[in-house]
Amino acid sequence: MLVALPSAIAFGVAIYAVFGPDYVAEGAMAGILGTVAIGMTAPLLGGAPRLISAPCAPAMAVTVAFATTLLKPSSPGATAISPTQVLLLLTLVALMSGGLQILYGVLRAGRFIKYIPYPVVAGYMSAVAVKIFLGQMPKLFGWPGGLDLFDGLTHPSLWAWPGVCVGIVTMVVMASAPRVTKAIPAPVLGLLAGIATYFLLALGNSSLLRLEHNPLLVGLIGGASELRLTTVIERWRAIGALDLGEMSGLLSQAVTLSVLLSIDTLKTCVVLDALTRTRHRSNRELIGQGVANVASALVGGVPGAGTMGATLVNLNSGGATRLSGFLEGVFALVAFVLLGGLIGWVPLAALAGILIVVACRMFDKTSFRLLEHRSTVLDLLVILAVVIVAMAFDLIAAAGAGFGLAILLFIREQMQGSVIRRRFHASEMSSKRHRLSAEKEALLHSGEAITVCELQGSLFFGTTDRLYTELELDLKRSRFVILDLRRVQSVDFTAAHLLEQIEAVLAERQAMLLFSNLPQSLPSGQDVAAYFKEVGLVRPARHVKVFDSLAEALEWAEDQFLGQAGFPRESSERALGVREFELFSEFESDHVLAPLADCLVERSCAVGTTIFRNGDPGDELFVIRRGLVRIFLPLGHNKHLVLATFGPGDFFGDVAFLDRSRRSADAVALAATDLYVLSRARFDQLSVAHPVLGAKMFARLARMLAHRLRHSDKELRALQEA
Repeated sequence: MLVALPSAIAFGVAIYAVFGPDYVAEGAMAGILGTVAIGMTAPLLGGAPRLISAPCAPAMAVTVAFATTLLKPSSPGATAISPTQVLLLLTLVALMSGGLQILYGVLRAGRFIKYIPYPVVAGYMSAVAVKIFLGQMPKLFGWPGGLDLFDGLTHPSLWAWPGVCVGIVTMVVMASAPRVTKAIPAPVLGLLAGIATYFLLALGNSSLLRLEHNPLLVGLIGGASELRLTTVIERWRAIGALDLGEMSGLLSQAVTLSVLLSIDTLKTCVVLDALTRTRHRSNRELIGQGVANVASALVGGVPGAGTMGATLVNLNSGGATRLSGFLEGVFALVAFVLLGGLIGWVPLAALAGILIVVACRMFDKTSFRLLEHRSTVLDLLVILAVVIVAMAFDLIAAAGAGFGLAILLFIREQMQGSVIRRRFHASEMSSKRHRLSAEKEALLHSGEAITVCELQGSLFFGTTDRLYTELELDLKRSRFVILDLRRVQSVDFTAAHLLEQIEAVLAERQAMLLFSNLPQSLPSGQDVAAYFKEVGLVRPARHVKVFDSLAEALEWAEDQFLGQAGFPRESSERALGVREFELFSEFESDHVLAPLADCLVERSCAVGTTIFRNGDPGDELFVIRRGLVRIFLPLGHNKHLVLATFGPGDFFGDVAFLDRSRRSADAVALAATDLYVLSRARFDQLSVAHPVLGAKMFARLARMLAHRLRHSDKELRALQEA
């Protein structure tokens, strides 16, 4: 409370001083009422225990800027709005701001507010700090109303020197207090030092001891003043006298205030989480802050947020639950009841000094470190742009400028980075299909007939042009272009239109565009496969095909390439005999092929037959006579990884055959398939009678598995270098 209350009084005074000296005391009361209402409400409903909520500097800056705008006539002949009407409009803005914060929490927008770009937040806070600093200069020096900054600084004869002395002492003590002691909050020490200095000066000037109509003091507060409950009631009764013209622009101001207060609160919550190793509930906290600001507006108080200084003091003092935040509001009420009469003797220059120190600490001086690195200079420009626009126009325009620049920088960053994660050709990496030596040789010399591009990130209007530029050469020479979208985060209509252009370019050469791993649910909830159908990209008439996995797309492209090169398709092949398998070669010369053939069991599988599943027991080795078998590794959630595809002459099931453990993958027949099945048990019996057969069989298995491993090594190297 000792940290929050002096600052809150200063914020209230700064807001109401816009209306003239007669409203200063009412501003102090508004600061106190805001401290009490927010302090007693926000902790009970919020989602961050230990957080202290009170009137804050950003709320003051936005409110002062809006009040100043309202007090200026819209045109030379227009009638100015009265202070009473302006105060009512400010109250309505605070009320709407609280309602918007409640809406943010209900809509679970807390996580999005936290992700506002840091340069925008830093620039906005720095702009608020500059406005507070400049706004407190007239109060610090006691300049007469209407005097601009330059004239005031260049005419010392207009300075109220007692106030200047009080302000300087307050600032020096407040700035240096943490180096001396942390037992007493710095704002309290600064305020006490300012008050003591004022009364020391009063020893030589008795006029300073006059409370009424003293421009250097807050003035009368309490039961004798006009700041009773009736004042708040009369203010709300005046709402019926407002017309729509006077209420225009309130929503934009309320949105600005609500977002700024939400950012300030959640930023404090993040720091509190780091210090306490806890997790706050951002949406509940927004609801609590919204209700608290509504309560403050109803009683005529100043809006606020979770404040860093008071929260850290609360944490260091042992505050552990939301009760500590509630008691801060209770103690503020007790302090007002017991000491309300003394608040009128607080010098305005002391409050101005407190706010100037707050502004200096709020200004993000670390931003200038961005100049040290060339890559961060543009971020500094965003911060400076927000500050400049805020000073030249207002905080709403500054927020818009900041968001606009942040969006442009994001697009620029995306445009500089490539959406192609890796690119390779079929001559560098083949599919999971095990092929005959002649087929492998043909694919090895295929050059760039098949191009594979794994895409990443966001495909949107900012990245499409670069994607087309990087693919342009491949579109002119490749028969098949495969785009793998597994790591894509978003796709917009511009990107879909570009993909249509790519397909059209390929279609002119009778080439094909293949898609693989189309995400069914992106972070945005978009179903890419359904979206491509909606925009007409995937249609039977187009030269486009879609595959579930990259392995399937690459295998299909290889099959088409080999078919065009004159290699026969599996469907036309006859079933191979025992003598035609590479695995069984050399056995005939040893006169053991016939006994081995007697151990082989023929089996036929229809399309889609599961030959074995992951986890099944078994020790059989399968040799493919005709057909096609694919090996899948199940991943859960109905997903799988293609490990290999085997055709005639290949074998599979070798791992379980060697170690007699359970199956580690699924094997499914992709076509009508004929197999030879050799069980380990029958083979062991045969090896006893024919030891040479057993030795050569294992030697042959070892050699062929070594070839497969070497092929895997080559693919891994290509993937790493792509």
